[in-house]
Amino acid sequence: MTVRIGVIGTGAIGREHIERVTRTVSGARISAVADLDTAAAEKAAARCGARVAASGAELIGADDVDAVLVASWGPTHAEHVLAAVAAAKPVLCEKPLATTVADCRRIMAAEQRLGRRLVQVGFMRRYDPGYREVKRAVEDGRIGRPLLMHCAHRNRSAPLAYTTEMAAQDSAVHEIDAARWLLADEIVSAQVVLPRSTSRRHPHLADPQVMLFETAGGVRIDVEVFVNCQYGYDVQCETVGELGLIRLPDPARPHLRAAARAGTEIDQGWGERFSAAFDAELRAWCDSVAAGTASGPSAWDGYAATAVAAATVEAQRTGGVVPVAVGERPALYA
Repeated sequence: MTVRIGVIGTGAIGREHIERVTRTVSGARISAVADLDTAAAEKAAARCGARVAASGAELIGADDVDAVLVASWGPTHAEHVLAAVAAAKPVLCEKPLATTVADCRRIMAAEQRLGRRLVQVGFMRRYDPGYREVKRAVEDGRIGRPLLMHCAHRNRSAPLAYTTEMAAQDSAVHEIDAARWLLADEIVSAQVVLPRSTSRRHPHLADPQVMLFETAGGVRIDVEVFVNCQYGYDVQCETVGELGLIRLPDPARPHLRAAARAGTEIDQGWGERFSAAFDAELRAWCDSVAAGTASGPSAWDGYAATAVAAATVEAQRTGGVVPVAVGERPALYA
């Protein structure tokens, strides 16, 4: 069976996914694309031999689309995901699942009425080999009971449109999901500390930020988000337990000695750093669609991450400790 995928959104991440499905994933092909920018959609469609759909809604309802990949602007995610669930079609939605907690709950309610999972959220770090090794070490008890987690999310530079709130909603949301997954524990509070800002930022942006989280089990997590660090794209994660610690490895790079220096190159973007993770994520999702079974980060995971990010934005504004209450996990997502 060849899985026919419709892609909504042909911006940077949408084009990356189209390229991956076309070049590296077997048993799947792009059958249709949609974008508000018709010229961008036509260009993307020409590269993969797909047709251009008139809209996201038309794409989702089309007979030549078996599954939907949502890579459009964040505020449109809920609309497209809800339509895919209503059509009983599997959907891989890039983060965020939705920009509001209320819309995330609507998506979960739609899945629960249907009685089966159709939604996977694009938290690709769960497919990164380094993160998966950290997960195994925590689960196997090799570092003992986790006590602390230290994370960093650094970008070389941020565009003018990047806002202080986006540090939580678009950047740290990956650390939020990774921490929940690695620790198998929900985050119950958020706080943000704003140190002196870098002179390299745009004036409206607070950068860097330090985000502090606590889990229901008492683990303390700190996340440094620094989106104008200048030197490259750098993601770090260290988990400290009662018996030891485990640190996410830096990406494997040749060690160069030349011109009186020794060192390795540093990634300059997320596409380089998580290329293998994106490949694994797309392969796993296409396999699950073909098998008729759900896998990967669920709508519950998307909801929990959005809830924590929303609390973090409130903490940015108030400077206080903001509680997070996600409620009881529905049986569908057990």
